[in-house]
Amino acid sequence: MGDIYKQQATHLPFPRRRFVQGLIAGGVLAAFPSILHATSSSAVRTITGNAPELSGKVIELVIDESPVNFTGVVRMATTINGSIPGPTLRLVEGDDVTIKVTNNLSVASSIHWHGIILPYQMDGVPGISFKGIMPGKTFVYKFKLQQSGTYWYHSHSGFQEMTGMYGALIIEPKEKDIITSDNEHIILLSDWTDDDPMALFRQLKVQSDVFNFNQPTVPEFFDDVSNLGVANALARRKMWHKMRMNPTDLSDLSASAMTFLMNGSAPMANWRGLFKAGEKLRLRFINGSSNSFFDVRIPELKLTVVQADGQNVEPVTVDEFRFGPGETYDVIVEPKNDAYTIFAQSIDRSGYAKGTLSVAAGIDAATPTLDPIEWLTMTDMMGNMAASGSHGAMKNMNKSAMDHGSMSNMNKPNMDHSAMTMDHSKHGMPKNPLGVASTKVRHAKTEYGASVDMRVDMPRTNLDDPGIGLRKNGRRVLTLADLHSLDGITNQQEPEAEIELHLTGNMERYSWSFDGLEFGKSTPVHMKQNQRVRVILQNDTMMTHPMHLHGMWSDLENEQGDVQVRRHTIPVQPAQRISFLTTPHDVGRWAWHCHLLFHMDAGMFREVVVS
Repeated sequence: MGDIYKQQATHLPFPRRRFVQGLIAGGVLAAFPSILHATSSSAVRTITGNAPELSGKVIELVIDESPVNFTGVVRMATTINGSIPGPTLRLVEGDDVTIKVTNNLSVASSIHWHGIILPYQMDGVPGISFKGIMPGKTFVYKFKLQQSGTYWYHSHSGFQEMTGMYGALIIEPKEKDIITSDNEHIILLSDWTDDDPMALFRQLKVQSDVFNFNQPTVPEFFDDVSNLGVANALARRKMWHKMRMNPTDLSDLSASAMTFLMNGSAPMANWRGLFKAGEKLRLRFINGSSNSFFDVRIPELKLTVVQADGQNVEPVTVDEFRFGPGETYDVIVEPKNDAYTIFAQSIDRSGYAKGTLSVAAGIDAATPTLDPIEWLTMTDMMGNMAASGSHGAMKNMNKSAMDHGSMSNMNKPNMDHSAMTMDHSKHGMPKNPLGVASTKVRHAKTEYGASVDMRVDMPRTNLDDPGIGLRKNGRRVLTLADLHSLDGITNQQEPEAEIELHLTGNMERYSWSFDGLEFGKSTPVHMKQNQRVRVILQNDTMMTHPMHLHGMWSDLENEQGDVQVRRHTIPVQPAQRISFLTTPHDVGRWAWHCHLLFHMDAGMFREVVVS
């Protein structure tokens, strides 16, 4: 105990310091409020755990600060009505709602209603849809609820979302819900840091892997020698060195900087949801984190996914699913045992959030161990290995795919793909939009400038990959290929125009962008009202980006060009090329960005103008 607090006080770098503290603080210090708030006894305590619930057509929310303790240290949080998460808003489809938001902070704030179709002036993005909510002022949001399902809301100002400003938004269908259950629980996952988020951001700008404590080690090199031979083991490391990239750089912020929360509870605080024997439960999972992908499972319990991003899907039963910031999944479970652990491990395997489903408060289930760390593969780097003829490099790491010449600089003029909008209103669009021509992964500094350190020329287009760390793990893992919207949800109109954008970045500079242009250097993407548009996104980076387009639905297409599932946030994996259709019904100015908060702030953000 003494060593832990000594490390905390001196801010020494320790791989799982925040995670371990979260275990200790959540399980021990939570029993002693005088310890939790010793430095702020006069302040109002932040509510954590099960969020208060508000309903009705008129709701009042207050943005403020209050102290919180997740790791053994009292910090000030940004709260809504004094709680983390903020109040659950339970509304009804078809209602006209009025939500009055008062800002008691000393800085401007905002609330964005994630995934909700509404007038752009009510979307809550400062500088795009409105000016923001100034200190001491009240902004009145008014809009008609045109949908039902599981959604959420959060600040779109600075890093306030990262300091506690988020909550669940449940919209009940106006007709009888086709998803039936005996009971339900909201499972809102998030991440918390004791540090100033801006200080963390500055550290990443100086050294992008500063929080990655899963760097390749000497023992792992000898394991590679044993499995691959000396030449291939050396070639493997030479390849990563030449690319100036790290094969374990899966998440910018690990458990060394973050504590992972479930419904505002650290792991050992152990959020608990009760059920009665024989009940069928609906679990509404929301990833309300700022920068974290979670892999979610409930050992010994099957998960039947019935809704994705608030939209009903054909039921699919799995053991596990991955989701990134902004995504939601509703699952049906039918417990047989007395207790189960809800286990949500981070993508980089540095930590986890957890809770318990049980028939009584005193019953617990075993907590799984973290899965082993996996390196990014050649597929994650180069895309479609089979199509490029380089699949042999997966087995023999010193062959031509490792040749630095295959990652040579390109000498093409700078170009902004935001201008690559093709109008096909007279002829319609081809059924399969994802064809690509060349076969290499190359550094692209001269094509896109200093903001881009690589370009994938043979991306993969399949949707059936669960992603790094989940492949062949012995469990049935959900993929995008498994998701199919129910009949009557998706728009079958053929596209009349096409937009292609590349997701780009430079890890050494910690710069993220569309087509090598950070927000501020880019021009808006233009769309016509009510025109069906095909959007192609190609990920030229080695991290997964959850892409969120405000104000309209994204109808994901499969490799054959068939519309498969409606989403508001689509995760695009490394070296992957995906397409979706959208119809912008509402004129105005909209945001389009990666929902990893630091990626958005570092430049992966575009304005969309619908006219």
